[in-house]
Amino acid sequence: MHILLCTIGFAGKTAEEFFFLLQSAGVKQLLDIRQHRGGQLSGFAKHPDLAYFLERLAGISYQHQVLLAPTPELLKDYRTTKDWPAYEAAFLSLLKKRHVPKSLAMPPPAAPAALLCSEPGPEKCHRRLAADCLAEWWRGQGHSVEVRHLVSEKYKPPRKKRPPRQK
Repeated sequence: MHILLCTIGFAGKTAEEFFFLLQSAGVKQLLDIRQHRGGQLSGFAKHPDLAYFLERLAGISYQHQVLLAPTPELLKDYRTTKDWPAYEAAFLSLLKKRHVPKSLAMPPPAAPAALLCSEPGPEKCHRRLAADCLAEWWRGQGHSVEVRHLVSEKYKPPRKKRPPRQK
């Protein structure tokens, strides 16, 4: 079976862009992998509004999948240190400790699915790590898996810092 697993963040997108990206990819199921889904900064992606919009306006089912979310402590540490390699290692260790993806009891989606969090791009986001973990699991079961990150055309990935010039 071929599986299309998308990822998307709501930050930096209008509702129109967000829903257009999901519908253009043919997404039929959205897995919200945020720990906290009701913050004021979530705008149109605030729970329970997002579930309503997805189902009523786009025909996309909604599910909250907290096992794929980082812990509040892990997020706090990352926001303090900005040490992505340490965050990535800690998050992957957390998934392993939670026995993800085996513990999810989640069959491969028959139709395109998307993992949701807040970051505009996937570079430094747990949704990319979660998608890679799920893809590896399903490939191990003999499936063909494509991971596609849905970003708006105006999104520009962060530039890598250049080392200071030597004099």
